[in-house]
Amino acid sequence: MTTTRALLDEGVDRLRAAGFETPRLDTELLLAHAIGVERTAVVAHGEAPVGADAEATFRAALARRAAGEPVAYIRGIKEFHGIALAVDNRALIPRPETEHVVDLVLADVMARLTARAGAGTAEPLRVVDVGTGSGAIAIAIAVALRARRVPADEVAIEAVDVSADALDLARENAVGHGVGDRVTFENADLLPASPAWSWDVVAANLPYVRSGAMASLPTPTTFEPAEALDGGPDGLAVIGRLLDGLPDGLASDGAAFLEIGADQGDAIVALAGQRLPGWACRVETDLAGLPRTAVLRRGGA
Repeated sequence: MTTTRALLDEGVDRLRAAGFETPRLDTELLLAHAIGVERTAVVAHGEAPVGADAEATFRAALARRAAGEPVAYIRGIKEFHGIALAVDNRALIPRPETEHVVDLVLADVMARLTARAGAGTAEPLRVVDVGTGSGAIAIAIAVALRARRVPADEVAIEAVDVSADALDLARENAVGHGVGDRVTFENADLLPASPAWSWDVVAANLPYVRSGAMASLPTPTTFEPAEALDGGPDGLAVIGRLLDGLPDGLASDGAAFLEIGADQGDAIVALAGQRLPGWACRVETDLAGLPRTAVLRRGGA
């Protein structure tokens, strides 16, 4: 019977020869998934025998990875902000960079809730995740608020996507994490129509890859929905349309948190100046010091 170490060595050699950047990590994840254990168990128990069924499952997964398919799609899950989300080709795979948006939104939401404390405000704080995809931002926020014991009726979270298929995936993830009562879903292009009220917080991870760069993206990216990546000629076409909707959709003291490409810091500030004159736009950097999130508020606040 083949051991875990032998299969790991085989997988690493195959993926390294194919030019993958993280052949050992990929192989460990795929083998652990095939066996049904944590990755640490595979690493720690190299002499453990692997059953025939698990070995066949691993080899099939390895072949898919060698063909370029993302590990997250093969496993069907992706870890994001401390939770595991179901993922498939209905939506973009959540990236670690997007966790920065979640952190900024959570800080803003908690500050607003603190300011409201004792004010007797009847209406909930309204948060919308535009272009939700797998539901990553909305669900991560909902799970974090639950962990902070924030009552569900104090923050209304809506997840919006133009893709009905992506919304189905997001709903599945919300139910899977027990926050189906904290997140509502709407099939809409960018901000949904809500004439009775405005959003306090807008979060968005919209397409920001330049159309001309799509062909040069890594092979695994070609398995993801192109419409979730292609941001037009300058990468900011979809984001620009969202900016156009903020004056009507965002509350007077609201804030918008938009993920951008690492090379788009100056461009988003310039675009905001054109589309939203008089508004403040600052760019927050991620842990690597790269521009990552544009924060917009009315009136230079």
